[in-house]
Amino acid sequence: MRTILHIDMDAFFAGVEELRHPELRGKPLVVGGNGDPNTRGVVSTANYAARKFGIHSAMPLKEAYRRCPSCVFLPVDYAEYSRISKEMMEVLREFGCTIEEVGIDEAFMDITDSPLGTPEEIGRKLKERIKEKAGLTASVGIAPNKLVAKIASDLEKPDGLTIIPEDKVQWRLAPLRADRVWGVGEVTYARLLKMGIKTLGDLAEADEGKLAAEFGENWGRSLKERARGIDDSELVTEWEPRSLSRETTFEKDTAKMLEIKKEFEWMSEDLEHRLKKRNFLARTVTVKLRYSDFTTLTRAKTMERPTAEREPIMRAGLGLLHKFPWERPVRLVGLRVSNLVAAEQAQSPPPDAALF
Repeated sequence: MRTILHIDMDAFFAGVEELRHPELRGKPLVVGGNGDPNTRGVVSTANYAARKFGIHSAMPLKEAYRRCPSCVFLPVDYAEYSRISKEMMEVLREFGCTIEEVGIDEAFMDITDSPLGTPEEIGRKLKERIKEKAGLTASVGIAPNKLVAKIASDLEKPDGLTIIPEDKVQWRLAPLRADRVWGVGEVTYARLLKMGIKTLGDLAEADEGKLAAEFGENWGRSLKERARGIDDSELVTEWEPRSLSRETTFEKDTAKMLEIKKEFEWMSEDLEHRLKKRNFLARTVTVKLRYSDFTTLTRAKTMERPTAEREPIMRAGLGLLHKFPWERPVRLVGLRVSNLVAAEQAQSPPPDAALF
């Protein structure tokens, strides 16, 4: 029987900013975009004081300001958040367990055979060490698998510690909304509500035939299993990205190709840095344009030779721009590299070889 721990930092970006600006503690705080609520940015993190006003991640900054004009708005500082995240991960490694880093502010740990104490003792030690090392609070969930551990870590936020033993899994999950499990977003939850399914308990007891008719046999069965807390997925300790991308939303919609070309300059430079850091080469470049009416189109080009250099990536992107319609202004532009291959596995072209 496994014992999986999920740790999730509490309002991570906002917590880091409160460390840097102690005078902001207790005040509604929103971190997002360039910190200007009059721009098109979105909320990356809102502290718990701001969440009382209904502010949440991915909400437009303008809407956050409308709900709480007294909020303090700060820009995103990924460099600082990444530095603190590394400190957090260093603390996790001190415990000598298998770790899966899920993102900048959360991770799973397999503490099944840990000699460091009971699950509760390990959870408390971990929270204490993070507070000592980074000065931040975290919420911990402990359960027989990843799915339930992640749900558990969210039940008593902030600064919570929730343990759900195997014999209590269905009892704890039953009253929760059906969208608390992986894979049930707004659209799926709306379809479940139309079927009269509101909670995980309802979903666990739902007729398999009706679920299969609505979602297909495989997905319907998976939904029912997740509602019952069934998950045998292993911790992923190493993974390779399928693609890398960058996007930007213009302050004002634009129909000027020159403005988009300028965005490609920094995007291709960023992609070059990320590819080389991971030791990957890319074969395919994709451009995404979202127009003022929110219609989104993509165009892709596969290069003759894989590369990690900004120049060929940017040239491929610029070449794709001519394949888009230009009768409408553009709201968002994105540049993605995919079809990645490890650099050591790719045959290096001669220095003067053409990349197209």
